[in-house]
Amino acid sequence: MQLEQVGEFGLIRLLATDTINDPATVVVGIGDDAAVFLPAARQLQLLTTDMLVENIHFDLKTTTPWQLGYKAIAVNLSDIAAMGGVPRQAAVSLALPRNTQVEFVANLYQGMKEICREFGVNIVGGDTVSSPQGLVINVVLTGEVEPANLVKRSGAQAGDVVIVTGNLGNSAAGLDILNTECWEEFDFARPLVTSHLTPRPQVKLGQLLAAAGASSMNDISDGLGSESHEIAKASGVGMVLYADRIPLSQEAIQAAAKFSKIPLNYALYGGEDYQLLVTMPPDKFERLRHQEQLRLILIGEVTEAKDEVILIYPDGTTEKIEPRGYNHFRTD
Repeated sequence: MQLEQVGEFGLIRLLATDTINDPATVVVGIGDDAAVFLPAARQLQLLTTDMLVENIHFDLKTTTPWQLGYKAIAVNLSDIAAMGGVPRQAAVSLALPRNTQVEFVANLYQGMKEICREFGVNIVGGDTVSSPQGLVINVVLTGEVEPANLVKRSGAQAGDVVIVTGNLGNSAAGLDILNTECWEEFDFARPLVTSHLTPRPQVKLGQLLAAAGASSMNDISDGLGSESHEIAKASGVGMVLYADRIPLSQEAIQAAAKFSKIPLNYALYGGEDYQLLVTMPPDKFERLRHQEQLRLILIGEVTEAKDEVILIYPDGTTEKIEPRGYNHFRTD
């Protein structure tokens, strides 16, 4: 059944079920002119938004509607995680081609609802419009954070350690695999493809790091090279990163060999890993690093150099890391 057969309001009625996971915070959800919700007392309010555009951020030949819905929410959750916050309310707007099947949209929302249930997020509104040139998804997400736990990009200090919360480069390697034929034949492909299509936002870990004294955080959406420069520039500092400490999975290394690429470049310039890049004082990191079930990888230090990120290889050679990653408006 196509959208034109059910109409906009029929679609809204179909999608509005099971969208409230924390009813105590919602006064009015989907179905009125605006949502009404109750922010917690004495909390700072966070607001983020991300837009996914067909054939730029996703390819419907390689992703299912469920995976796409999941990822559309996940990338916004990652922004809240990077501020040390708790995600709360989401509004979802869709621009849909007229020939879109209702089942496609229902499955798209099932992916959104699944990850929203996991993180206690309510879908409280949005918009639906027709699109002449492909699918566009825009999510607006609110969050909350205690004032003392708010972490920004601008707080890094010389002498802080630089850490990441997991493997980098898996998503970019997964995208390379998806762009090949018969990728299922690669025995190393599955975890990389999963990392690209359904990334795991580090929400709980972001909250823990914020409470433990992180001085700055950034989610790794555009690659370690870009995100490290964003922190360095915002904080007026530099960084030294150690090439042999940047965590790469064996699967990403295998993919790099398959495509004749440098494995480390997946981590530096690939993006969409949605791990966290974090700086914090060394003593506070030492209190955390031995906790069970925490994977925090020390990859460098913050320096006094202004907006300069240096990569040091095991043989002692150095390289300036360029502030590049995915950029929508770059022409080179």
